Amino acid sequence: MSSKEHKLLTQRLANQCLEKKILLVTAESCTGGLLSATLTKIAGSSKWFDRGYITYSNNSKIDSLRVRRETLENFGAVSQEIANEMSAGALENSEANLSISITGIAGPEGGTLDKPIGTVFFSIATIDNIILEHKADFKGSRDEIRKESVLFALNKLLNLTL
Repeated sequence: MSSKEHKLLTQRLANQCLEKKILLVTAESCTGGLLSATLTKIAGSSKWFDRGYITYSNNSKIDSLRVRRETLENFGAVSQEIANEMSAGALENSEANLSISITGIAGPEGGTLDKPIGTVFFSIATIDNIILEHKADFKGSRDEIRKESVLFALNKLLNLTL
């Protein structure tokens, strides 16, 4: 996807958020703020984007998003359970009414047999509940996995706001 197409997709999401009075918060791990950076490239994004959390370490997930240490120990940082706690925690610690979280293994190291490089979990939540859980298995370099994660997130957010 070209940067022009990327911008158009993000602008469509911005328009939907404005129209439906959605205020978005992000909680990112493996993407390291790439989704938040993409969203804030749009002028006026502060009208629909509240904040972004970059919680790369386990302690930052606990401190900033109230992820439970027990969940980290039982399921690992790269899991649907952690993605869900990240999206819920982002909502609790913001003014937003819609959140998305991303946690995964972008590589080139860190993969296991159960969770190979390219394993990425997503969670989208509203104030009331988790509305999307998804596990993706992306292929490619670290940069490609991170970009694919952002593209997936943008598409899912746009689809859910249409």
